Amino acid sequence: MITVEIDHRVGAVTLDRPKRLNAFTGEGYAELAAVLARLDTDDTVATITIQGAGRAFSSGVDLDALRGADMAAVAAAFRQLVHTLSTLETPLVAGVHGAAVGFGATLLLHCDIVVVARDARIRFPFTELGTVPEAGSSVLLARAVGAQRAAELVLTARWIDGDEAVALGLATEAVAADELPARLRTLAHSISRHPTPVLSETKRVMRSGLDELVAAAVAREMEAGGRLTAFFRPLTGR
Repeated sequence: MITVEIDHRVGAVTLDRPKRLNAFTGEGYAELAAVLARLDTDDTVATITIQGAGRAFSSGVDLDALRGADMAAVAAAFRQLVHTLSTLETPLVAGVHGAAVGFGATLLLHCDIVVVARDARIRFPFTELGTVPEAGSSVLLARAVGAQRAAELVLTARWIDGDEAVALGLATEAVAADELPARLRTLAHSISRHPTPVLSETKRVMRSGLDELVAAAVAREMEAGGRLTAFFRPLTGR
């Protein structure tokens, strides 16, 4: 479900399951973790971008694909992906259009810069799903938007559009949907012109200690989610 192109020191990652709105399976978690880890050690890559194919960024987890899956393996792949995201040394820039729901939204909190299309629709739907925040979002969301606003977004599980995402601090700018790919490329290339060691060291000092916070948050989130399995219910529409 992942495609990669490298162009002028930018590793462009695309979530590519458009018929399923780029929803993740266990295999998808593992694949994205492997792709990011590979790009992070590629000397020809100074910046990584991530975007979605088709009508959406990502609708989160593909619940249909998880039926009958080895959930221990899925959980392990998920934790590995979150660990990879939280320890990534290469700047990660997201371009978001359409829906970014669940993990499609929490993934953005691991990105250094997020640019959104004005048609973006972002949602942290965990209370409506009958579970708790995931992927470290229980700490990362408050870090991005403040404790009270994070609580409001999670407890109501409401939608956020592109302009509000910028106002809240979840994204740096909102552009027209047809302008998003070009803006993402321009931004990534403006970063990649700097020496790779300078970029990685800058990211390291700016995010120092965050990986430990995320790891502890994920452990708490998964433990709490395990206590709420009786309340879990899939979303009826996105």
